[in-house]
Amino acid sequence: MEEKKTWDLVSIASIPLVMTLGNSMLIPVLPTIEKELDISSLQVSMIITVYSVVAIILIPIAGYLSDQYGRKRIIIPSLMIAAIGGLISGWAAWQVKDAYGIIIIGRLLQGVGAAGAAPIVMPLVGDIFQNESDVSNGLGVIETSNTFGKVLSPILGAVLAAVVWFMPFFAFPVFCLISILMMIFLVKTPPLATEPPKLKAFIRSLKYIFKSEGRWLYAVFAIGCICMFVLFGVLFYLSTMLEEQHKIDGIKKGIILAIPLAALCFSSYVTGKTIGQDKQKMKIITVVGLVILTIANFSVAFSKDIYVLLTAMFASGLGIGFALPSLDALVTEGIEKEERGTITSIYSSMRFVGVALGPPVVAVLMKISHFVLFAAITLISIIAVLITTTFIKPTEDD
Repeated sequence: MEEKKTWDLVSIASIPLVMTLGNSMLIPVLPTIEKELDISSLQVSMIITVYSVVAIILIPIAGYLSDQYGRKRIIIPSLMIAAIGGLISGWAAWQVKDAYGIIIIGRLLQGVGAAGAAPIVMPLVGDIFQNESDVSNGLGVIETSNTFGKVLSPILGAVLAAVVWFMPFFAFPVFCLISILMMIFLVKTPPLATEPPKLKAFIRSLKYIFKSEGRWLYAVFAIGCICMFVLFGVLFYLSTMLEEQHKIDGIKKGIILAIPLAALCFSSYVTGKTIGQDKQKMKIITVVGLVILTIANFSVAFSKDIYVLLTAMFASGLGIGFALPSLDALVTEGIEKEERGTITSIYSSMRFVGVALGPPVVAVLMKISHFVLFAAITLISIIAVLITTTFIKPTEDD
């Protein structure tokens, strides 16, 4: 990788790290928030879900705007909006008696900011590096940063909440400010190579892309959604179960929640270093990861033992970590630069669909039974394996 672009990549990697902290930091704190605000488990899951729902709607628009006007011009204002959202949620939790509604408004603003920041990172890496091997390596670093944020989140969230339960809301704007400064001073983006196409021409080109490449693109979108659904759903379950059934909370709970996420971080980094430009290898590694995910969730369906559950979650983290960098590389390297921001943003939007659906669906299934919950997750994981083997078929030329 080109040495002179190391700080560019470090700065860009701070964005998914910060956005992940903004969402995942709250997972270990959700039971506490539920008690402090006197709300239901479904209501508290909405604090995660609304962030994702608004991002789902706005991500494709942000991707289009980044193709038209440049990545930094969209990313930096988006980080500012996300920081304001964090301040609003924190202020409401601190000062307002019935704070739930205002916290949700703050989380909506954070989702707006997330829509214009994190998803544009992937095409920005594709813009900065010319060699496909460097792009794959860079995307591996980005996914590792994302997953490192997930590892750090439960521990940091628990530590901050130990000071006062709403402190994670206030910490987020500080992280955003650091990322903004890094983007302003350390990232040099290449100029747009050509005049961006007008909206009608752009829509025509997107229709052509989906007509010619839709088979594998739709598959990648669906698999990304499933991976994030399983990840955030299981984390929500684990957070709730540790506190309600095992009376484990605070920093200890944060460390336990970090175990599967550490596995995800490690396998993401290794995968990014391994896949290079080989799209056949990307497919194989994705299938292997999804098979590991399926077996792990199937095994835990028959036992509530905490050690069995944590072992299975560790394996699930490894599996998702194998799949995600490969999916990122397939999308980023398979699309021309002019449409890359929009296509990768749609992919990111589908990942946010999984984030949004995971906690509330799991909250409902938990009330039925442990077996039904993990049987359903196993079935969804099997569907992801079948989609990968059936619809992602790189040619020898790739």
